[in-house]
Amino acid sequence: MKNDLTKIHNMIYEIRGQKVMLDSDLAKMYGVEVKVLNQTVKRNASRFPGDFMFQLTTEEWKNLRSQIVTFKNDTRKYKPYVFTEHGILMLSSVLNSDKAITVNIKIMRIFVQMRKYAISQSAPNAQLNELRKMLMLHIENSNYKFSEHDKKIKQIIQALNNLIEQPPPTKRIGFNTK
Repeated sequence: MKNDLTKIHNMIYEIRGQKVMLDSDLAKMYGVEVKVLNQTVKRNASRFPGDFMFQLTTEEWKNLRSQIVTFKNDTRKYKPYVFTEHGILMLSSVLNSDKAITVNIKIMRIFVQMRKYAISQSAPNAQLNELRKMLMLHIENSNYKFSEHDKKIKQIIQALNNLIEQPPPTKRIGFNTK
Protein backbone atom coordinates (compact mmCIF):
# COMPACT_ATOMS: atom_id res chain seq x y z
CA MET A 1 0.00 0.00 0.00
CA LYS A 2 2.82 2.40 0.93
CA ASN A 3 4.48 1.70 -2.44
CA ASP A 4 1.18 2.46 -4.24
CA LEU A 5 0.88 5.78 -2.41
CA THR A 6 4.44 6.71 -3.34
CA LYS A 7 3.75 5.89 -7.01
CA ILE A 8 0.61 8.03 -6.96
CA HIS A 9 2.43 10.89 -5.22
CA ASN A 10 5.00 10.86 -8.03
CA MET A 11 2.20 11.30 -10.58
CA ILE A 12 1.00 14.57 -9.06
CA TYR A 13 2.34 17.69 -10.75
CA GLU A 14 1.93 21.36 -10.08
CA ILE A 15 0.59 23.23 -13.09
CA ARG A 16 -0.91 26.72 -13.00
CA GLY A 17 -0.47 26.69 -9.25
CA GLN A 18 -2.64 23.60 -8.82
CA LYS A 19 -1.84 20.01 -7.95
CA VAL A 20 -3.01 17.89 -10.88
CA MET A 21 -2.76 14.44 -12.42
CA LEU A 22 -2.50 13.62 -16.12
CA ASP A 23 -5.29 11.85 -17.98
CA SER A 24 -2.84 9.15 -19.11
CA ASP A 25 -1.72 8.37 -15.54
CA LEU A 26 -5.31 8.25 -14.32
CA ALA A 27 -6.40 6.05 -17.24
CA LYS A 28 -3.59 3.61 -16.50
CA MET A 29 -4.58 3.47 -12.84
CA TYR A 30 -8.27 2.96 -13.66
CA GLY A 31 -7.42 0.30 -16.23
CA VAL A 32 -8.98 2.12 -19.19
CA GLU A 33 -7.59 3.69 -22.35
CA VAL A 34 -6.91 7.44 -22.27
CA LYS A 35 -9.34 7.82 -25.16
CA VAL A 36 -12.10 6.09 -23.18
CA LEU A 37 -11.44 8.23 -20.09
CA ASN A 38 -11.53 11.46 -22.10
CA GLN A 39 -14.66 10.41 -24.02
CA THR A 40 -16.42 9.67 -20.73
CA VAL A 41 -15.42 13.08 -19.42
CA LYS A 42 -16.65 14.80 -22.59
CA ARG A 43 -20.00 13.00 -22.33
CA ASN A 44 -20.27 14.39 -18.79
CA ALA A 45 -18.75 17.82 -19.51
CA SER A 46 -21.06 19.67 -17.11
CA ARG A 47 -19.46 17.75 -14.23
CA PHE A 48 -15.97 19.01 -15.12
CA PRO A 49 -15.71 22.81 -14.97
CA GLY A 50 -12.35 24.53 -15.54
CA ASP A 51 -11.31 24.24 -11.90
CA PHE A 52 -11.81 20.44 -12.04
CA MET A 53 -9.87 19.78 -15.25
CA PHE A 54 -8.20 21.62 -18.10
CA GLN A 55 -6.17 20.88 -21.20
CA LEU A 56 -2.49 21.75 -21.12
CA THR A 57 -1.18 24.43 -23.45
CA THR A 58 1.53 23.50 -25.92
CA GLU A 59 4.12 25.26 -23.74
CA GLU A 60 2.97 23.53 -20.53
CA TRP A 61 3.06 20.13 -22.24
CA LYS A 62 6.50 20.85 -23.68
CA ASN A 63 7.83 21.88 -20.26
CA LEU A 64 6.34 18.85 -18.54
CA ARG A 65 7.72 16.49 -21.18
CA SER A 66 11.19 17.98 -20.80
CA GLN A 67 11.12 17.37 -17.03
CA ILE A 68 9.96 13.77 -17.14
CA VAL A 69 12.00 11.21 -19.05
CA THR A 70 9.10 8.85 -19.79
CA PHE A 71 7.20 11.61 -21.63
CA LYS A 72 10.01 12.37 -24.08
CA ASN A 73 8.81 9.70 -26.52
CA ASP A 74 5.10 10.34 -26.01
CA THR A 75 3.41 10.56 -29.39
CA ARG A 76 -0.10 11.71 -28.57
CA LYS A 77 -2.20 13.41 -31.15
CA TYR A 78 -3.75 15.87 -28.64
CA LYS A 79 -2.40 17.73 -25.65
CA PRO A 80 -3.30 15.97 -22.41
CA TYR A 81 -5.98 16.94 -19.96
CA VAL A 82 -5.12 17.28 -16.30
CA PHE A 83 -7.46 16.79 -13.37
CA THR A 84 -7.42 18.61 -10.04
CA GLU A 85 -8.36 16.87 -6.82
CA HIS A 86 -12.05 17.72 -7.38
CA GLY A 87 -11.91 16.48 -10.96
CA ILE A 88 -10.44 13.20 -9.79
CA LEU A 89 -13.26 12.84 -7.28
CA MET A 90 -15.76 13.45 -10.04
CA LEU A 91 -14.07 10.81 -12.23
CA SER A 92 -15.07 8.04 -9.82
CA SER A 93 -18.73 8.96 -10.27
CA VAL A 94 -18.63 8.96 -14.09
CA LEU A 95 -16.44 5.87 -14.45
CA ASN A 96 -18.65 4.08 -11.91
CA SER A 97 -16.56 0.99 -11.26
CA ASP A 98 -15.20 -0.63 -8.12
CA LYS A 99 -11.65 -0.08 -9.39
CA ALA A 100 -12.31 3.65 -9.92
CA ILE A 101 -13.57 3.95 -6.35
CA THR A 102 -10.57 2.09 -4.92
CA VAL A 103 -8.09 4.14 -6.96
CA ASN A 104 -9.80 7.40 -5.98
CA ILE A 105 -9.58 6.54 -2.29
CA LYS A 106 -5.82 6.07 -2.66
CA ILE A 107 -5.45 9.33 -4.59
CA MET A 108 -7.50 11.30 -2.06
CA ARG A 109 -5.30 9.95 0.75
CA ILE A 110 -2.26 11.36 -1.05
CA PHE A 111 -3.89 14.78 -1.49
CA VAL A 112 -4.81 14.81 2.23
CA GLN A 113 -1.23 13.89 3.18
CA MET A 114 0.13 16.66 0.96
CA ARG A 115 -2.23 19.20 2.52
CA LYS A 116 -1.31 18.10 6.07
CA TYR A 117 2.37 18.38 5.21
CA ALA A 118 1.94 21.88 3.76
CA ILE A 119 0.06 23.01 6.86
CA SER A 120 2.65 21.49 9.20
CA GLN A 121 5.52 23.42 7.69
CA SER A 122 6.52 26.13 10.13
CA ALA A 123 8.79 28.19 7.86
CA PRO A 124 7.31 31.69 8.09
CA ASN A 125 6.48 33.59 4.93
CA ALA A 126 9.07 36.21 5.85
CA GLN A 127 11.89 33.65 5.53
CA LEU A 128 10.52 32.39 2.22
CA ASN A 129 10.21 35.97 1.01
CA GLU A 130 13.82 36.71 2.01
CA LEU A 131 15.07 33.65 0.14
CA ARG A 132 13.06 34.67 -2.92
CA LYS A 133 14.56 38.18 -2.80
CA MET A 134 18.10 36.80 -2.55
CA LEU A 135 17.52 34.56 -5.55
CA MET A 136 16.04 37.44 -7.55
CA LEU A 137 19.09 39.59 -6.74
CA HIS A 138 21.34 36.80 -8.00
CA ILE A 139 19.48 36.71 -11.31
CA GLU A 140 19.35 40.51 -11.67
CA ASN A 141 23.07 40.90 -10.95
CA SER A 142 24.07 38.27 -13.48
CA ASN A 143 25.81 39.80 -16.51
CA TYR A 144 25.43 36.77 -18.70
CA LYS A 145 22.67 35.02 -20.58
CA PHE A 146 20.36 32.74 -18.66
CA SER A 147 21.88 29.36 -18.21
CA GLU A 148 20.15 26.17 -17.18
CA HIS A 149 21.21 27.06 -13.63
CA ASP A 150 19.31 30.35 -13.75
CA LYS A 151 16.25 28.65 -15.23
CA LYS A 152 16.28 26.26 -12.27
CA ILE A 153 16.55 29.22 -9.89
CA LYS A 154 13.51 30.78 -11.57
CA GLN A 155 11.62 27.53 -11.02
CA ILE A 156 12.60 27.62 -7.35
CA ILE A 157 11.36 31.21 -7.11
CA GLN A 158 8.07 30.15 -8.71
CA ALA A 159 7.71 27.37 -6.14
CA LEU A 160 8.49 29.79 -3.31
CA ASN A 161 5.92 32.25 -4.64
CA ASN A 162 3.35 29.46 -4.65
CA LEU A 163 4.21 28.62 -1.04
CA ILE A 164 3.96 32.26 0.01
CA GLU A 165 0.59 32.68 -1.71
CA GLN A 166 -0.93 29.70 0.11
CA PRO A 167 -3.46 30.73 2.73
CA PRO A 168 -2.30 30.42 6.35
CA PRO A 169 -3.43 27.25 8.09
CA THR A 170 -6.75 27.53 9.86
CA LYS A 171 -6.43 27.37 13.61
CA ARG A 172 -9.49 25.54 14.79
CA ILE A 173 -12.76 24.27 13.47
CA GLY A 174 -15.86 24.12 15.62
CA PHE A 175 -17.60 26.13 18.32
CA ASN A 176 -15.86 28.09 21.01
CA THR A 177 -17.70 27.64 24.30
CA LYS A 178 -16.15 30.63 26.07
